[in-house]
This record gives sequence, structure tokens and C-alpha cells, in this order.
Amino acid sequence: MEKTRLWLVAVGLVWCLVATTCDAIESPQFTVVHSESEFEIRLYRDSAWMTAPVKEISFEKATRDGFHRLFQYIQGANLNSSRVSMTAPVLTSIVPEAGPLHSSAYFVRFYLPIKFQATPPLPLPELNLKPDSWTSHCVAVRKFSGFARDSNIAREAEKLAISLSRSPWANSTSSKSKYAYSIAQYNSPFRFIGRLNEVWVDVYGSETDGSNGIATY
Repeated sequence: MEKTRLWLVAVGLVWCLVATTCDAIESPQFTVVHSESEFEIRLYRDSAWMTAPVKEISFEKATRDGFHRLFQYIQGANLNSSRVSMTAPVLTSIVPEAGPLHSSAYFVRFYLPIKFQATPPLPLPELNLKPDSWTSHCVAVRKFSGFARDSNIAREAEKLAISLSRSPWANSTSSKSKYAYSIAQYNSPFRFIGRLNEVWVDVYGSETDGSNGIATY
């Protein structure tokens, strides 16, 4: 219990340090191709991530376990002993129908900074981390505030599904995706107000909304 508390304090301090210069924190680059009041469609570019597979019933426990290992990795637990800058978001993907409660397997992901996109430092074997390369693809995104919890993530994902069903992107959910949906978290666990989370769902990239223009991030 004491080790867990100390680790949470350490993670919180790291997040607090980077939060003061949040504009400098690297994030995966994307282009907005469709925007509505309740969601938007983003076209994400090719990118490299480090992934922690987790077998766990609880989304919250899975995210803590996965990020604990990823945090060790960015602090130098890799074959190069390289320090890796903090990025955002931390992304937890839920594998559909992976267990008796249909959500007992997860992949917790850390976006690698530009410096390491081409050649990520190899993690120490005991961390059970794997590099993950993403090809360019479209993602439907719904934002929500507060904390991402076991009690609310499925509800937020359902709201996104309903919004998509009423839009030009109805029936566009990608059948190639291995994941039911993902939760992106952008803030330290010690930030209690102004929090940002997102639900991500992979979609086909055949629809665009020219009336809203295209914004690149």
C-alpha cells in the first residue's frame, strides 16, 4: 500500500511538472475532417506507441497497472537507459468480449515523442511492453470531463455510438479494429477540475464534412 501511494505521488509530481508547460507536451498529430456538437472525426497520422497489455476486470486497475510499467519505461527502464519525455494522452483500449464480463483485457498506450518515433528504446523484458505502430486512420472522438471510471466509460462510449448513428458516419465503425473503444486521459490523477478525457472509436475514413473546414493539430 505504501509503495502504491509513493508511486502515485511520483506520477502526480511528473504530471504537475509537465502541466505547467502543457503546450510543449507532444501528442499524436491529427486533422479534423468532420465536426458536430457532440463529437468529431479525426484523421490521425502514422504514429508509434509503447503498449502495456493488461488482463484485468477493472478499467481503472488496468490503467494503473499498465501506466505503472510505462512510467518505469520512460524513466529509463529500457535497454538504452533513455529518459523519455511525458506525452499525452495515456490511451487505454478495451478488447471486446475478452472475458466473462466482456471487458477483461486492455492495452494501455503511451505515445512516443517525435525523437523516438522511428527508433523507440527497447523496454526491459520484465515490463512486458511492446512497440505498436499505427497506420493513418480515422477516429470518432467524444470529449467528457471529470475522472474516467469503471462507472462511466461505457456510458460515454454509448453516447458516442448514439451520436454517430444520427450522423453521416452511421454504420462507419471499423470492423478491422481489435478494440471496442479506447479512453484517452490527458491529466494528472491529482488534477480535480478542468479535466479532459475522450472516447475514441475507429471508423472508416470515407466521409468528410467540407462545410466545417479542416483543422490540423
